[in-house]
Amino acid sequence: MTSIVQGFTKSLAMTILSEIGDKTFFAAAILAMRHPRRLVLSGCLAALIVMTILSALVGWAAPNLISRTWTHHITTLLFLGFGLWSLKDALLEEGDTEELAEVEAKLDKDWKASNGATKNSNKDDDDTKKHKQSFLSQFFSPIFLQAFSITFFGEWGDKSQLATIGLAADENPLGVVLGGILGQALCTSAAVIGGKSLASQISEKIIALSGGILFIVFGIQSFLSPVES
Repeated sequence: MTSIVQGFTKSLAMTILSEIGDKTFFAAAILAMRHPRRLVLSGCLAALIVMTILSALVGWAAPNLISRTWTHHITTLLFLGFGLWSLKDALLEEGDTEELAEVEAKLDKDWKASNGATKNSNKDDDDTKKHKQSFLSQFFSPIFLQAFSITFFGEWGDKSQLATIGLAADENPLGVVLGGILGQALCTSAAVIGGKSLASQISEKIIALSGGILFIVFGIQSFLSPVES
């Protein structure tokens, strides 16, 4: 039980500090301004839950493929490396709104292209289709799929995904999954509800600095802790 709680708390803290101010956080905030919030929230959360479970499974399988000693040392190096990377970003980044503007510009471009492609569609047909849509088809609407794909591929290979793999290799995977999902739900809900106004007020430097310190603390703790046989 102690190992689950430890994995849960570590994963929760790491996820919150990794995801706030991340590209997927900004994407969720901007998408929620243009589309129904429930579809954006469900699409983003579905992608993050799938990614968290997949990452934890990879981390859980790693000690069964290579020795636990090696996975422990690799995890330690990952945490220390991500900590230094985050601190570098915090100290060298010039503007807090640069990433938000970059994400918004990309989504604007995609939205204009999509809007232009469907501009000449028949409005009466659209109204008829809306009445015929089942709950399942609404759930897997283009908006849901857009939010899912943007979030899923935005997180693929991201620092938070690799950190989740490392954490699951060193801690209880169930605790890591539960903490990760709760952290993702809190961050994504805040982004969707708060929208761009909240996203623009977040200091990326402070978040990166806090995340860097947390990763280094995890790395030092991992380095000092004995390898479980």
